Amino acid sequence: MISPSLLSADFTNLEKEFKIMNEEKVDFIHLDIMDGNYVPNISYGPGIVKSLRPLTEIPFDTHLMIERPENFIEEFVKAGSDIITIHPMATKHIDRTLSLIKGYGKKAGLALNPGDSLDVLNYNLEKLDLVLIMSVNPGFGGQKFIPSALRKIKEVKQLIEKRNLKTLIEVDGGIKLDNAKKVLNAGADILVAGSAIFEKDKTRENIKAFKELL
Repeated sequence: MISPSLLSADFTNLEKEFKIMNEEKVDFIHLDIMDGNYVPNISYGPGIVKSLRPLTEIPFDTHLMIERPENFIEEFVKAGSDIITIHPMATKHIDRTLSLIKGYGKKAGLALNPGDSLDVLNYNLEKLDLVLIMSVNPGFGGQKFIPSALRKIKEVKQLIEKRNLKTLIEVDGGIKLDNAKKVLNAGADILVAGSAIFEKDKTRENIKAFKELL
């Protein structure tokens, strides 16, 4: 599956970008929410998400790169998020925050940075609909794919299969057409791609090229 990262889209003409994504039937739309604290960048908040919601019925895959995400879950639910992914180090009580997301009837995800251990999955995996493996350090688009992510994808896949779960693996960071197949072969279910998709006058062409790999 493919989840274009809106952060790389043309914000001066989002209606056009959404029209293309609707027509090409992408699986998800990835929303990067950054607060300038958990990561060294600021993007947008629930108000923007709410304003975008009428433009599509495609599920919003909302990635919260923010401190204390538990304080904003309700706002992003009301804004129209379908999947809400948090970082374990950003919240004091992982299980409580995941339960909060699930309590609203939304799908819950946990994101692992390049240097994060898989240990955090040990007691949380059964509650997760999605594990987001960051193949770059979060905070900025256009970074180069970190190769060690491939090993992490394989290890997470093995853990999911061992427990007989249906948890999806999403990979975000440096995904390009020339490395996407390796990421899929390692066990990824969802590819997040930003700059590799949103390119002037080539967005539709790029989406088609990614979908041919799936």
